Amino acid sequence: MKSYQYLIDYFENVPTIIQVVWISICIFFVSIVILTIYLKFLRNKLRKNEKTVAEYQKEYESDLITYLYAGNEEEEISAEQQIIIDKLRSCASDEYKRRIIVSTLLRLRNEISGEMADAIQKLYFESGLISYALKRLKSRKWYVVAKGIRELTQLRVKEVHDKILMLVNHPKKEIRKEVQLYLVTLFHFDGLKFLDILQTQLSEWDQIQLLEVLQRFDEQEIPDINPWLKSTNESVVAFALKLAKIYNQFEVKDALIGLLSHHQKKIRVDTIHVLSHLQVVEAKAILKNNFDKLSQEEQIEFFKLLENLCETSDEPFLLAHTTHQNFEIKLSALKILKSLDFEKYKSLKDFSTDLDYVKIYEFLAYN
Repeated sequence: MKSYQYLIDYFENVPTIIQVVWISICIFFVSIVILTIYLKFLRNKLRKNEKTVAEYQKEYESDLITYLYAGNEEEEISAEQQIIIDKLRSCASDEYKRRIIVSTLLRLRNEISGEMADAIQKLYFESGLISYALKRLKSRKWYVVAKGIRELTQLRVKEVHDKILMLVNHPKKEIRKEVQLYLVTLFHFDGLKFLDILQTQLSEWDQIQLLEVLQRFDEQEIPDINPWLKSTNESVVAFALKLAKIYNQFEVKDALIGLLSHHQKKIRVDTIHVLSHLQVVEAKAILKNNFDKLSQEEQIEFFKLLENLCETSDEPFLLAHTTHQNFEIKLSALKILKSLDFEKYKSLKDFSTDLDYVKIYEFLAYN
């Protein structure tokens, strides 16, 4: 008792700064003890949870495999399959168990194909799991909606196409992304018809992802992209230009030529690039006649087009631009001229006082 009193007297008589230090030490010590106990509790809980999940996964995986091999030709759903369906329907009412069932279904769905994959999808419907995914689509929480769409995509549920399409212009970009991936993953090029009604911007990253998905499929029959090239949504036009180039859509050349007068410069530059790739000869005369009205980016892209479509009749135009103030255009003009008429190209060096020209000449001599 005296020792405690001594400590109290000591604490009261020491300077305030020492008192603060001792109080801080006590608080930190108690906090460390509490956190240590909590972390130990949390670790035990996580281990127990992992063990429970593993047990449920093993049980549901066994049920699913039994379901797949319990069918017979006489009945659409055998008695043994019905028992498993009823069990999964009952378990699905518990959100915790439902997540485990769905993850097990997805893992199994990715490992099999053909009739067995169809059987998994049928079980998804029969067990009522799809109803929970559809409820997610109506949630006010955007991440819940996104997860619901992703689940339907992974399980290849095509029957909800119209419901998913209604979300194509959702305010949340994360939901729009999942909608787009659902449509293209399940319906391939036909899924791109959402572009007809898309009012929001299709980001560059979204376009890359869609193209990556499309290139997984062997079929090359894409729908008519003319309406998308004429869309008021500039991001749709930009995506359609990528499609025109990748899938060599020469038949849309008239729509592409129309885009040369588009109000957005980037669209015009990208259009010239696509016309060059498709080697649309008609575009050359149009661009040449309006060359002085083009922006510098368009002029540079036009000379790249000329490199693919140059003719002897283009020599006067090329000669007129061998002294262009832009180095890239000057280089391109001389490079094309070299391929058309080497002697004329070589003679220019003797009469030129342009130091850039001399450097370009020396560069092209070795290239």
